[in-house]
Amino acid sequence: MNTQRPYIFLLKITIFSLILSALPLHEVVLDASPFWMLLLFTYWLVYFPVKGSLFIALILGTLLDILQGDLLGQNALALILASLFINNVKQSFHVSNLSTQQVYVFFSSCIYLVFFLLTHVLMHGTGDNYYLLLAPLTSALFWPVVRFSLAKCRHQ
Repeated sequence: MNTQRPYIFLLKITIFSLILSALPLHEVVLDASPFWMLLLFTYWLVYFPVKGSLFIALILGTLLDILQGDLLGQNALALILASLFINNVKQSFHVSNLSTQQVYVFFSSCIYLVFFLLTHVLMHGTGDNYYLLLAPLTSALFWPVVRFSLAKCRHQ
């Protein structure tokens, strides 16, 4: 594998995750939907050995902030911290079975959600959006679909 291919694959999945994040869905479905950028970036982190992953997480999170109109750095901070967790469990993630990988994805999504909500509460106060609490669960449930479909795209 040459050095350009992981970054081309990252560009493709970034565009796809930005499209998925921008789909006009009902507010309840949108709030409970998986963290698409985190799921696709997790796949890239685990299956492509590259350097500078935290800087890339910063760029991807900033793109997501701009797309969603959030506080600049809110998604970036959450994505960086969730990526740190994935980097720490990367060796065991790669050799684990699918259900263990789903647990890792659930925990990284919980980290993402905690820091996303923390910055949201600090800036806007508390909210009553309880459907957002389902996002880590849906992220873990969608992980097998993401993993198998990206594996198919990677080998073509």
